[in-house]
Amino acid sequence: MAAAVMPAAAQQGQQTYSSSELVDTGHKFFGEMSGGLASAIERAAANYGQPNGYILGQEGSGAFLGGLRYGEGTLYTRNAGTARVYWQGPSFGIDFGGDGARTMILVYNLPAVQSIYQRFGGVNGSAYLVGGFGITALRQGDITLVPVRTGVGARLGVNVGYLKFTPQATWNPF
Repeated sequence: MAAAVMPAAAQQGQQTYSSSELVDTGHKFFGEMSGGLASAIERAAANYGQPNGYILGQEGSGAFLGGLRYGEGTLYTRNAGTARVYWQGPSFGIDFGGDGARTMILVYNLPAVQSIYQRFGGVNGSAYLVGGFGITALRQGDITLVPVRTGVGARLGVNVGYLKFTPQATWNPF
């Protein structure tokens, strides 16, 4: 439990994950559906640098103008250990459909593991039938989260919303 309150940057040494480490982890996690993973991670690295953590998990979402998303996974950090995380949140926009996805969330500038437990806002767009692959960015203060998703379902639209990260599962997206 001590690792949960220890700053993510508390120890010396390499504190971020390289693109090649993330691509290797992503290929193991996503399996066959990881065709665009390397380019998505390279694009994120070009925009945000190297993450100091990542989350591997799964999620489900659905929308008809307004939508909801629920997920769960494990946060991995180089020097502060791991933590179980759950996320949920509403979205609003021109958005229709539903999907289930395996998700890798790249975490940038996380000062401590406990800092993940808050709301992160952003804009999301989806356009796929049967299966798809997507990347977006969410932000709160200096912390940036970049979800990389691959899943199945049918989804079309653009929305704005947030994800609330919690240490326990909850049905309340607000």
